[in-house]
Amino acid sequence: MLPDLERLIRLQQLENDATDARRVIDLLPSQLDALEDRLAARTRAVTDAQQQLADHRAARSHLEKDFAAVQSRLSRYKDQIMEVKTNKEYQAMQKEMAAAQEDVARLEDRILERMLEADELTARLKQAEKDSAAERAAVERERAALAEERTALDERLATFAEQRGRLAAEIDRQAYALFETVARQRKGIAVVEARDGHCTCCNVRLRPQVFNDIRSNSTLIQCDSCQRILYFNPDRPSIPTSQ
Repeated sequence: MLPDLERLIRLQQLENDATDARRVIDLLPSQLDALEDRLAARTRAVTDAQQQLADHRAARSHLEKDFAAVQSRLSRYKDQIMEVKTNKEYQAMQKEMAAAQEDVARLEDRILERMLEADELTARLKQAEKDSAAERAAVERERAALAEERTALDERLATFAEQRGRLAAEIDRQAYALFETVARQRKGIAVVEARDGHCTCCNVRLRPQVFNDIRSNSTLIQCDSCQRILYFNPDRPSIPTSQ
C-alpha cells in the first residue's frame, strides 16, 4: 500500500475516534441535567409530602379546637341545666345538650379519621425521604462516573491530538493538504473505503477501471462524486453477486 495512503487511513481513524469522543462529551451536559431532574423530582416528592402532612396537622388542630369548644359548651349546659326553673327551659336545655353531644361524637370521629390519615401521611413522608436519600446517593455515584468518563475522554483527545500531530508530520505536504481540504468540505470524513465497486460513503458506483486502480492502493484516488479519498481493504470479503 502507498505509505501516504496508509498514513491517511490512520489519520482518518484518529479523526473518527476524536469525533466519537467529542460527541460523547457533548452529551455529558444533558446527562448531568437528567440527573438533576431526577434529584429535583425526588426533592419535590418530599416537599409535597411535608406540605400534605403540615396541612393535615393544621386541619386536625382546627378540629381539635372545635372539639374543645363544643365540650366547653356542653359542660356549660350541664351546669346551667341545674338552674332552669321551668319544664320548657329544661327541655330546651336538653335539646341543646343533645345537639352538643352529637357534635362531640361527630368531631371525635373526624379526629380519629385524621389520626389514621396522619399515620399514612407520616409513612408516606418517611418513604419519600428514604427514596430521596437513595436517589441522591445514586446521582452522586453517576455524577462521579460521568466526571471520570469526561477525564478519560479528555485524555483520549489529548492522545489523539499528539498522535495526529506526529502522523501529519510524516505525510507528504500535498497529500496532507488534500486530506484537510476534503475533510473541511465533507464534515471531517476525507478517507473512506471503496467496496464492491462503490464508494461506501456516498454509495456512488465507481467506474470499473477506477475501482481496479483503487484496489491496488498504489495512488491517491478520489471519488468522482464526493471527492473523498478512496482505499480498498483486501481483508474484507466482498458481497457475492447473484447469478
